[in-house]
Amino acid sequence: MAGSTEGGESSHLSGDSSFKGLATLSLTALGVVFGDIGTSPLYAIRECFHGDYGIPVTHDNILGVLSLIFWSLILIVTLKYLTFIMKADNEGEGGILSLTALIISHSRKNRHERWFLVAIGLFGAALLYGDGMITPAISVLSAVEGLQIIAPAFKDLVIPVTVFILAGLFFFQHHGTAKVGGFFGPIIMIWFSVLAVLGVTEIIRYPEILKAIAPWYGINFLLTNQIHGFLVLGAVFLSVTGAEALYADMGHFGKKPIRLTWIFFVLPALLLNYFGQGALLLASPHESHHPFYALVPSWALIPMVILSTTATIIASQALITGVFSLTQQAIQLGYFPRLTIRHTSAGHIGQIYVPAANWGLMLSTIGLVIGFGSSSKLAAAYGVAVTATMLISTLLFYYVARDIWNWNKFGVNILISFFFIIDLAFFGASASKLFHGAWFPLVIALIIFTLFYTWKQGRSLMLKQLKDRTLTVEEFSESLALQQPQRVAGQAVYLTANPDIIPVAMLHNMRHNKILHSEVALFHFTTERVPRVPNSRKVEVVKCGDGIYKVIARYGFMESPSIRQVFSLAHHKGFHFRFEATSFFLSREKIVTGLKSKMSSWRKKLYALMMRNAISATGYYDLPSGQVIEIGMQVQI
Repeated sequence: MAGSTEGGESSHLSGDSSFKGLATLSLTALGVVFGDIGTSPLYAIRECFHGDYGIPVTHDNILGVLSLIFWSLILIVTLKYLTFIMKADNEGEGGILSLTALIISHSRKNRHERWFLVAIGLFGAALLYGDGMITPAISVLSAVEGLQIIAPAFKDLVIPVTVFILAGLFFFQHHGTAKVGGFFGPIIMIWFSVLAVLGVTEIIRYPEILKAIAPWYGINFLLTNQIHGFLVLGAVFLSVTGAEALYADMGHFGKKPIRLTWIFFVLPALLLNYFGQGALLLASPHESHHPFYALVPSWALIPMVILSTTATIIASQALITGVFSLTQQAIQLGYFPRLTIRHTSAGHIGQIYVPAANWGLMLSTIGLVIGFGSSSKLAAAYGVAVTATMLISTLLFYYVARDIWNWNKFGVNILISFFFIIDLAFFGASASKLFHGAWFPLVIALIIFTLFYTWKQGRSLMLKQLKDRTLTVEEFSESLALQQPQRVAGQAVYLTANPDIIPVAMLHNMRHNKILHSEVALFHFTTERVPRVPNSRKVEVVKCGDGIYKVIARYGFMESPSIRQVFSLAHHKGFHFRFEATSFFLSREKIVTGLKSKMSSWRKKLYALMMRNAISATGYYDLPSGQVIEIGMQVQI
């Protein structure tokens, strides 16, 4: 997985649809979109013959494995993702949460079916956190292991060097990637070019390996090796990890650059390298312990280790950025508490830094490197999260094609069944490594999913309790007509979760201070199930009378709300509060468990813990801290 960032295809291509503009986008996409799948040659072939379920290095097995890799890249990446899945964009954006939001927005399903779709979409997103932890660990570790190929004495340095590189990568995150992003594309272009050259050199020596293009060799491999052959699919799948990134980053680069770059550059380079490794094994079966570095001449080993490590760092950067973006989307969609989000680029809204996610990823990734000790052992944990995510993407795409696009049901059923069988086979093979480490990403996903669901349900219960304590805006206006409180000159803003309900903080302020400002605004922030909301319809101002206004601010799930922006946009619609003179009133809820509900006691306590650790609205909405007044209250759920 890589980070889904900003802008739809039209926003990127309309400004410069020339060949030069397309080439620039394609080059930039190389460094972000294809880093993960582009570093798979470091370990994919090796794990087929040298992993936990490694198959004997025989002539037929080599051709069979190469055939399976070839058709996996064609069917999963080229056909499924680039041809079909990428059609399902949410206003230009891709990724599993975007797809889930698209389905919910257009779904005509009943409540239970909608809950099911949301649940599997959230679980698919949660799985990507596990992927975000494993990918940097296995990628960098597999590259650094080249040190022991250079000299066996360097073996003891592999883990320390990997940990040092990963730590540096995570410590760098707060600076942002804007300044170095321009270097990513050219480096990855060199990487793919080197992959192709290394592969071609060996294919020329043993052109017989090209027979593996025929699908019969892959089918024969599975029929001959039966259960063992099926289990090897878990290693074959390593060649297509990163395919989800093509869809997730669609919004940043557009469909056309990603498709063209894959078909005319990335796919040929990968296939040439994989077939080159296969040709090498035909001549030297004993090199199965690291066929990638065996392709490299001895004089070029040190530069190759450096280039490989650099490529894996870039691939890891894309995964880390993806987790930041996913966290932001989850917060905006109401499935995660507010966290500190910092924008690291003035020109690119999608480049963000989430400290909590960064340090959590760093500890997990370094822990994986130390705990597993080698990329081969990590490969057992890798794959199951991605295969599960692909299964979920296929299922969600089925609902889009059938219910939103109204495609022919028979055709959709045939197409999805075909993809589902392939995904299910890879998932089954990867899940067979459950006790070899594949349990880790599943446990991480289950924890993240529990946090998502607990926050959403707990928030719903809390808002229900607050609603029962207050009045509607209409009821409040009627009460003012009967008994007018003392009005003091000034402007006050109250943040509210429901624009039609008077916030409890406002009633508490009136009850205890016996006053009401002469002008009062109820600010309500809502997240649309689209990536971005244009400024023209971002803010709505409603005058309720008695000096009371309702200001409804609509943001997309890939945007960060800003109180200053809302003030600016509202000014043009008759809202003339002076920002520097306005007092902002917030409620600070203390959660107490006790009421009977469908939510279990331990999850209520978990929700209370999440509430205590969420950042306040002051920081999240960028309120001026010197103008904020918090009013505490106790809420029982």
